[in-house]
Amino acid sequence: MLAPLAAPGYALSYDMVFVPHQPWRAELVAPVDSLPRAVPLDALVSLASQAVPGWLLQRVVLAGVLLLAAIGAGRLVPTRRPVVRVVAAVGYAWTPYLAERLLIGHWGLLLAYGALPWLVDAAIRVHRPGGLRRLVLVALPAVVTPTGGLIALVTVAVLVTRRGAARTTALAVGALLVLNLPWLVVAGFSTADARTDPAGVAAFAARAENWSGVFGALAGTGGIWNGQTTPLSRTSPLTPVATGLLLALAVYGFRTLRGRWPAGAADRLAGLAAAGFLTALLGALPGGATVLGWAVASVPGAGVLRDGQKFLVPYALLLVVAGALGAERLADRVAARGAAGGATALLVAALLLPVVVLPDLAFGAAGRLRPVTYPADWDAVARRLDGRPGEVLSLPFGAYRAYPWNDGRTVLDPLPRYVDADVLVDDTLWVGSTGVRGENPRAAEVGRVLAAGGPVTATGVRWVVVQRTADGQRVDPAALAGLREVYAGVDLTLYENPEGR
Repeated sequence: MLAPLAAPGYALSYDMVFVPHQPWRAELVAPVDSLPRAVPLDALVSLASQAVPGWLLQRVVLAGVLLLAAIGAGRLVPTRRPVVRVVAAVGYAWTPYLAERLLIGHWGLLLAYGALPWLVDAAIRVHRPGGLRRLVLVALPAVVTPTGGLIALVTVAVLVTRRGAARTTALAVGALLVLNLPWLVVAGFSTADARTDPAGVAAFAARAENWSGVFGALAGTGGIWNGQTTPLSRTSPLTPVATGLLLALAVYGFRTLRGRWPAGAADRLAGLAAAGFLTALLGALPGGATVLGWAVASVPGAGVLRDGQKFLVPYALLLVVAGALGAERLADRVAARGAAGGATALLVAALLLPVVVLPDLAFGAAGRLRPVTYPADWDAVARRLDGRPGEVLSLPFGAYRAYPWNDGRTVLDPLPRYVDADVLVDDTLWVGSTGVRGENPRAAEVGRVLAAGGPVTATGVRWVVVQRTADGQRVDPAALAGLREVYAGVDLTLYENPEGR
């Protein structure tokens, strides 16, 4: 899956942005004008990049995601047969969910995905000696993003709660709340509006990928809102057939899971999976979009529910664990009839099914994660801005870029992470022709000036970086009137605003 990363450089895809050394700034710990979507993730990356280069850090975290997911799912299966564990390991590390979230660059969320099997195992055994310490330890990768932290918190609350164990339950849930405090505290003090644009409900709703519709896409752990991050194999008419086979195996194996796990644990995980599936489906249900639209526009923090497909993680885990046990149970029935070879073939088929159905996840999603190197202009501009006061405006004014040197692939503007300065970008997100309003009041103020045709000098920013892109975005030369050119390169041009502060 990560084969292209054997080459030097950085795999830049949508929200996955790694830079040589991400400077440490207070804005990473406590963003003032934006919601804490990357708290404490950005701060942790910044700290780590002081010790290791960004290219190495990216490879470590991506390999860590896959190892956490595969080994954790394999260990979670209650069986003594290694091949059955491997079936679950491959199944959980090779899902459409992982493929789509990897391509959209949500590697922080995928840390929670990889940590969930370990967290479930620790939660159902937390009442044993040392169980609470282990629970806190395995929860750490999950809480680096708000969504991962919420998934971990709810998982622990559901799986740990038991009669006669109020103290352990309170300590476990309290520990997860403490681990979530970094982003909870920042959200409470942020000046950004925690209520979000209801237009995002339709924009971020789960989508169909083939003839099985939205329900079928979600049942196969796919259905992400961004069609550009959906592997081509998901459009195959045979994909829903494979999903049906896996669902049948999971239903067949769930009885075995209930019998081998502690009483009630399998049912509770099934409840979590059902709740996550319903959350993912909500935006596509009749009336669901209306309810969700009201919630995100009225209830602070409810915007986390817009992209409901993120919450399929417990469902994906239950699907592969129960599916592996279903394959084991079916193989035992075949072997009992004297067909030992047939039983082996069945387990091998179950092992290979995820890869056969999703072959274009191999080799970096068919080359879509091929590393590239930043042009020399980026270092040159970073050196000139290092330690200099004042805001930096990134133009063209937009959140995402398509660079010629990145093969025209879409990526979040790397400038805020590359330079040691406060970089202002437009946080409006465009999904097709739908613009989803951002929450940063300063970005909105600058956006209004630029949209009205005003010069950049009127925005009050001190520095302006104009980037060369491959997607047709251009900056009106009139908007740059009055700026002093500081550096001119092929890919970046740096200006200073004499009227800036």
